[in-house]
Amino acid sequence: MLADNVVHLDPAPAMFEAMLEGWRRNQSARFLRSSTIGSRVRTIRRLERFTGLYPWQWTPAEGEAFIDHLRGSTVKAVSTARSYEVTISLFVEFLLDPRYGWAGVCAERFGQVPQAIFHEGNSIAHKLDYEGDPRRRPLTYDEVQMLFDAADARPGRIVGRGVKGGLCAARDAAVLKTIYAFGMRRTETSRLDVVDLRRNRKAPQFKDFGSVMVRFGKAPKGSPPKRRTVLLVPEMDWVIDTLEQWITELRPRFHPGSHPALWVTERVGRLSPRSINEAFVAARVDAGLDPRLDLHCLRHSAVTHWIEFGYPARFVQEQVGHSHASTTAIYTGVSDEFRNTLLEAALRDRLGEDWDGGR
Repeated sequence: MLADNVVHLDPAPAMFEAMLEGWRRNQSARFLRSSTIGSRVRTIRRLERFTGLYPWQWTPAEGEAFIDHLRGSTVKAVSTARSYEVTISLFVEFLLDPRYGWAGVCAERFGQVPQAIFHEGNSIAHKLDYEGDPRRRPLTYDEVQMLFDAADARPGRIVGRGVKGGLCAARDAAVLKTIYAFGMRRTETSRLDVVDLRRNRKAPQFKDFGSVMVRFGKAPKGSPPKRRTVLLVPEMDWVIDTLEQWITELRPRFHPGSHPALWVTERVGRLSPRSINEAFVAARVDAGLDPRLDLHCLRHSAVTHWIEFGYPARFVQEQVGHSHASTTAIYTGVSDEFRNTLLEAALRDRLGEDWDGGR
């Protein structure tokens, strides 16, 4: 990264830029997403600007001051603060890796070498499996119904006002129902093509909607998108009428031509994840639901309701594409009624005729 025959008038900034470029290439070689790489590089530049020092001058005190500054400004979530610590630690580990020689070059040119900034004594401990917003929860069955009723009512109200948008609102209602019925993420839903709707030969009564092939699932870092097939369960078979109406009646009115996307826009483009999120917010507001509920809560709802329907945890894990059962467990928030039903069944099995049903 550093040319031996080039003498810089100000070597410190040149060294810093060479370090960043080397780290960028390292991450690119691992096939990390450009957005991930860019975000990490911006974090390191932000630390450099905050401290007014270069990596070989950083000490734990600079790292602690930086996190303290973030807590007092924009960063409130523990997981977000940890992400800054992890990014900085990864960069320093890269500089200290003897295979790249940065420590030796720093010692030769500046008489200092990079050092670990965060350690057990000043970094955020990861004690809980889930550190997300506790307000994110599954919707109850009544809330799901209220949300869909509000989404179904929007097209009629828009048309009644004599303005454009009724057809798009009908599409949005179908999108939200599909997300819930198949437990999908918004990006996965956006990337669906018509051909991703498949028959399930074990359930021919579901017609062409027995399963959905998700080809753009959330990818692990440095890996291609994960694929999975989500099966339609009988309790969600109401979505068949929704999808059939969309495919045969509503989608042709957008004049999609040869566009492969399942969900298309008025300009014959692919519906974006942002637009899907906005559709949820509009329906949530109309339904008068808790404003802290977000689109991802529909995925939490699908997981929870599948569990309550009696499907095994492993089946649900495969449905949503989680690598670990613990992640699926985080999504699950079964109701008190469901737990009481299980308790009653267990008591009945154990006590038999001696069980009085809680009376």
